[in-house]
Amino acid sequence: MPLYEHVMIARQDLSNAQAEGLVEHFSTVLSDNGGKVIDSEYWGVKTMAYKINKNRKGHYAFLKTDAPSTAVQEMERLMRLHDDVMRVMTIKVDAHDEGPSVQMRKDRDDRGDRGDRGDRGDRGDRGDRGERRERRDR
Repeated sequence: MPLYEHVMIARQDLSNAQAEGLVEHFSTVLSDNGGKVIDSEYWGVKTMAYKINKNRKGHYAFLKTDAPSTAVQEMERLMRLHDDVMRVMTIKVDAHDEGPSVQMRKDRDDRGDRGDRGDRGDRGDRGDRGERRERRDR
């Protein structure tokens, strides 16, 4: 069966338990239609880049599934009809990554997944800057 990854954004005024309950509900919909959920992650409440239905934040959830396309279409249809779900994105993948997703990795810093940029190292792509103006004026 094909492999899929789903990201769902639920309304911000839900509790954490209700948002996780939505993930379980849609997981059972998928399994009832012949698919299976390999892994699910609840990413928590995150600020969105723009408002959706007057909401600035939303509960994010991530699912890794192995299901036929009919099961995925039914799950997406029910997600789009559900009042608490604001957005859904489904991507077909060749293989699932092992371990937690990038959002769940603990080594991530608060600025994003940029890593440590304190020491930029050699910038060989830039030419020599020459003397600084202060030194030339002396």
